[in-house]
Amino acid sequence: MYRKTYLEIDCEKLKNNIINIKQNYPNYEYYFGVVKANAYGHGSFIINSLIEGGINYLAVSSLEEAIKLREYNKEIPILILEPIHLQYLDKCIQHNITITVSNIEYFNELLTINLPKKLKMHIKLDTGMSRLGLQSSDELDKLINRLPDNPNLFLEGIYTHFATSGINDKHWDNQLEKFKQITKNVDLSTIPIIHMGRSLTLVNHEKIPFCNGIRLGIAMYGMSQSMPIPTGFRAFLRNIRNNHNKKKLNISPTTTTNNLKLETAITLYSEVIELRTIHANDFVGYGALFTAQKDTIIATISIGYADGIPSNIKHVVINNKKYDVVGSTCMDMICVSVDDSVKLYDKVTILGGDKLPIKEVSNECGIRTYSLFTGIRNRVPRVYKNGDDYTEINY
Repeated sequence: MYRKTYLEIDCEKLKNNIINIKQNYPNYEYYFGVVKANAYGHGSFIINSLIEGGINYLAVSSLEEAIKLREYNKEIPILILEPIHLQYLDKCIQHNITITVSNIEYFNELLTINLPKKLKMHIKLDTGMSRLGLQSSDELDKLINRLPDNPNLFLEGIYTHFATSGINDKHWDNQLEKFKQITKNVDLSTIPIIHMGRSLTLVNHEKIPFCNGIRLGIAMYGMSQSMPIPTGFRAFLRNIRNNHNKKKLNISPTTTTNNLKLETAITLYSEVIELRTIHANDFVGYGALFTAQKDTIIATISIGYADGIPSNIKHVVINNKKYDVVGSTCMDMICVSVDDSVKLYDKVTILGGDKLPIKEVSNECGIRTYSLFTGIRNRVPRVYKNGDDYTEINY
């Protein structure tokens, strides 16, 4: 790399996360690794570490993502979670990629295509998200009854997606019942894979008896989804209200804490590219948003919002000490108020590590952890750590 700004990913931590998840929740046959959006910003290179940990199916959002993964692993099955244009089915067959069928019109057109080899498909059911999926038992029955019309179509799975955690609302329970209603005429035991849940489902709910697959997203990347038990009088009142709602709505039992020992694997680094001393009443950056009250040392860091860091990032760490970001975040640079211990070209931690944990940074910036992970742009090189080995990839 020419600019000393990069995202370091510890592949061993990702592998160990999967091992830990499977040890705590061992009752599934299929553990889907959701690696859309360039593996939540981590990069496709990580997939073999996930597989070593125990992932045995991958899930992405597009054909482009699926084909990209084949550069790193030729064998593991890959499910595309969104419907693709039917003109590209040959690519799916060529690369052993599973498609999603989410509406009856799409399926009817699929039946007319002369497939040279077996094509795996999963049916998506809309149980409440109102995005994709069959919505009724009549639609599902018609689809399954017509499957023999194309002998090279193989129905491998049926799935849906939950909108909420279902801890303090009835939506999760309602969606589960809707799934049962849509599939009431189907012998689910004859379908090889049934997967309904995501990381929240895994940790908040008991295993759904007829499901043998679980989709792992944010948990794989180090977020246990455990909710600390709040304390204080307001929390006490909120707990009374929630318990009342659970009884009133007959919400199924849930768990808010778990024993997962997961670690985030990414640390974003940059460096000091210039140091200057400004004086009282001098300002820093666009809009003159920061004015010095006294002589202040300003370090300019080679990273900005074009690299995907939050525009309201508050702190960085240099030489194991936390410093304040001052002024406006620029496209390619940020400015930091430092002391005279900071030197030119010192390494800077932007996020990650002990002093800037991912969850803390996302909370401080008011953004979701998902957005923080996936927001780091591909112009930032990824450096993969496997023990003592390092691999740099520019996506």
